[in-house]
Amino acid sequence: MKKTNAKLVNYNKYGWFFISFALAAFCVFTIYPAVYSIWLSFQTFDAGEFHFSGLDNIKRMLGDKVFLKSLKNTFFFVVIQIPIMKVLALYLATLLNKTKLKGKGFFRTCTFLPCVTSLVAYSVLFKMMFSQSGIVNQALMNLGVLDEPFQWLQDAGWARGIIIVALTWRWTGYDVIFFLAAMANIPAETYEAAQIDGAGGWNIFWKITLPQLKPIILLTMIMSTNGTLQLFDEPMNITAGGPMNATLTMSQYIYNQSFVYSPNLGYAATLSYVIVFIMIILAIIQFKVTGGDET
Repeated sequence: MKKTNAKLVNYNKYGWFFISFALAAFCVFTIYPAVYSIWLSFQTFDAGEFHFSGLDNIKRMLGDKVFLKSLKNTFFFVVIQIPIMKVLALYLATLLNKTKLKGKGFFRTCTFLPCVTSLVAYSVLFKMMFSQSGIVNQALMNLGVLDEPFQWLQDAGWARGIIIVALTWRWTGYDVIFFLAAMANIPAETYEAAQIDGAGGWNIFWKITLPQLKPIILLTMIMSTNGTLQLFDEPMNITAGGPMNATLTMSQYIYNQSFVYSPNLGYAATLSYVIVFIMIILAIIQFKVTGGDET
C-alpha cells in the first residue's frame, strides 16, 4: 500500500512538471494581460505616465459618438450577416448530406475551402474586385449594365454589403462542417420511418433534422456572435472603416485608439471590456431563447 502511494506521489510530481510549462505560458500570456487590462481601464496616459482616473474612461465612452457609431455598425453585422450565414449553411449542409449526391467529398471540400484562406489575403482580394478598376466594374461595363465605373467602397450601403458578402463567403463552410457532423449522428431509421409515413422533405427537415441540430446551432450562433463582435480584418482591409466610419467596428476603433491615434491604452482597455460584457449578455440571451440549458 505504501509503495502504491509513493508511485502516485511520483506520478503527480511528473504530471505537474509536464503541465507547468503550459501553465506558466497561460499565466504569462492570458491571466497577466487580462488582469493588467483591468488596471489599465481605470488609467489615463498623460505626460508620459499613467494616472488613475476612476470612471473617467466610462464617462468618455458614453459620450464618444465615434465609438457609438462603431457599436451600431458592429451590431448591424451581427443582426444581418449571422442569420444569412446560418440559413445558407443549413441549406448547403442539407444538400451535401443527401445519400444520392455524387461527388459528395469534392463538394464538401469546395464548401470548406474558403475557411482556410488567409483573412488578409481574401480581404484584399475583395477590395481589388470591387475597386473602381476592379473585375466587378469591368464585367458590368462589358455587359452594358454600367456606363462608367461605380465606386462600391465609397458608398456606405454597398460597402456594408460587400463586407457581409465577404464574411458569408469566408465563414459559411465552417458552419456547414459542424452541421454535417451533427447530421451524421441522426439515425437513418428516423428518416426512413418519416418517409414511410408520407412526410415530405420540408416536414422532415423542420420536424426531425432541425430539432436535433439545436445544440450545434446554439454553439455556432455563440461562436459567430463572438467572432463578429470582434470583427476587424475585413473592414480594416476592405474599407478601412469608411466611408465616413460607415463600416468602422468596435475592434477597429480599439485598434485606432491603441496604435493609430494618440495612444490611449487605458481608454482602449475600457472599450475592450465593453465587447466582453456584450458577449456574455448575448450568450445568456441565446441560451435562454433557444433553451440551451435543456439540451
